[in-house]
Amino acid sequence: MCSGGCAKCLGMTLIPLAILCVLANILLFFPGGKVASSTDHISREVFFLGGLAGSGVLMIFPALVFLGLKKNDCCGCCGNENCGKRFAMFSSVIFAALGFAGAAYNFIIAALAITKGPKCYIASIGSEQIWDYPFTDEKYLEKPEIWDICGEINSFKTEIIITWNLTLFSMLLIMATVQGVLCAVQVINGLIGTICGDFKCCGCCGGSDGPV
Repeated sequence: MCSGGCAKCLGMTLIPLAILCVLANILLFFPGGKVASSTDHISREVFFLGGLAGSGVLMIFPALVFLGLKKNDCCGCCGNENCGKRFAMFSSVIFAALGFAGAAYNFIIAALAITKGPKCYIASIGSEQIWDYPFTDEKYLEKPEIWDICGEINSFKTEIIITWNLTLFSMLLIMATVQGVLCAVQVINGLIGTICGDFKCCGCCGGSDGPV
């Protein structure tokens, strides 16, 4: 299979995943679908921007590089005759490693957030609202019956935040895993392209220069 064509498929898959990760991270800034009255009401892991930075913005760069590989004409990369096809494939390996690091970062943040559980309203002391992590010592995923420890405030049941965060962070966890696998595939594909060349180019497609 053409290394450039494979890279293009990977890039086309990474872009929508990156967009979805950005959207998921943004939604986490609205716990339970509500506008937070204070940043203290938002789980700390949301501010680490695993989906927005790691699997989002950072992932766009390798995705664009992968898409651009298909346009290489074998005698140059992206129209530059001084840049060889093999060098272009090798550069994709570097960007794939960068994308893998971003996906790994998002995966770790999402996993920590799911394990720790979200912040929710616990009680009030006078006029002061107490928002905290009530499940740090509890396996809340195995005991949904204890979710009602998150109280109700202003007719809003904050236990909804648990489902909200759990769903979105789980999505980030899954998408980060897929992104990591795709970037790992491109590392292998890029190394093959670097060593062997892209056999659909030049001589294999009717060119006169012979296989790369």
